[in-house]
Amino acid sequence: MKVITLCGSTKYKEEFNVVNKNLTMLGNLVISVGVFGHAEGIELTSQEKEMLDNIHFRKIDLADEIFVINVDGYIGSSTKREIEYAKSKGKAVNYLYPV
Repeated sequence: MKVITLCGSTKYKEEFNVVNKNLTMLGNLVISVGVFGHAEGIELTSQEKEMLDNIHFRKIDLADEIFVINVDGYIGSSTKREIEYAKSKGKAVNYLYPV
């Protein structure tokens, strides 16, 4: 069993749910985001955004690898930082769609 943290834009809530289910059914322990700010239209303060970003980096620390949900090839600036962070920690990086 691998521990996999999902990364990607929070506007893709449905895709996060599908990937979470699929990876779980393959026997993985999946860690996802806790707040889908973009998809749910939640206005976050800069302090809340920073807190959630830091929590997500800790989720990456717990994982064996990350899985990037890059719908239509989209990888935003926050996700790019998460990818670079994961690579710096020696984590494998996999993508929903080839890059």
